[in-house]
Amino acid sequence: MLQYWRSFLHLFYPELCMGCNAALIAQEEIICTSCLFHLPYTAFHMDSNNEAMQLLKGKFPFEFAACMLHLRSGSIVEKLIYNLKYNNHPQVGEYLGTKYGTSLRESPYFAKIDMIVPVPLHPKRLLKRGYNQSECIAAGLSLGMDVPVNTRLLHRGRYQKSQTKMYRSDRIGNVADSFYCKNGEQWADSHILLVDDVLTTGATMAAAAEALINHIPHCKIYIVSIGRA
Repeated sequence: MLQYWRSFLHLFYPELCMGCNAALIAQEEIICTSCLFHLPYTAFHMDSNNEAMQLLKGKFPFEFAACMLHLRSGSIVEKLIYNLKYNNHPQVGEYLGTKYGTSLRESPYFAKIDMIVPVPLHPKRLLKRGYNQSECIAAGLSLGMDVPVNTRLLHRGRYQKSQTKMYRSDRIGNVADSFYCKNGEQWADSHILLVDDVLTTGATMAAAAEALINHIPHCKIYIVSIGRA
């Protein structure tokens, strides 16, 4: 009966695809079958010389880096990220995170992860948005990888302007000294998966990773994002 009732409501209030706004049909969730089929997967998680690795190499010590999808202007991925961050659809992050977590679980490069740490938002931005999109992705990754999320370890101490339209040099200065850790000593020797929604210049990941490295003895850092801009 519940399924019939949901189908009836769907006639008048259809759920829409977060990638193209088409009405979802039965068995579809968050993204329609067409958008799901056309998602530009990177396969970075199986390539030790991938584009994310090359981008971050030399900026800070890390074990591995990967991104789920290529992000291009006007693409399905851009619409998904926009809906996640600005249109109050946190379920997009958990959905994509779960799918990617399942893939990462098959990769030998992510076999030793002890915890998942989302890049935090400043409390002021968190209050405005209502949720941290990276936490949503981390929650999905946790489901896919069966690894716990730690949201109490890494914090953001300085409020910055949005980096969406900034140049590379501006991004680096914008996030410098933005992050700090609490009680890092108790997580010594941990293998930490640091998560953000999009990897662009690597400035945010570098600042966040350095805060972890400087406060957690002998930790190992892994990097993951949904989009590679």
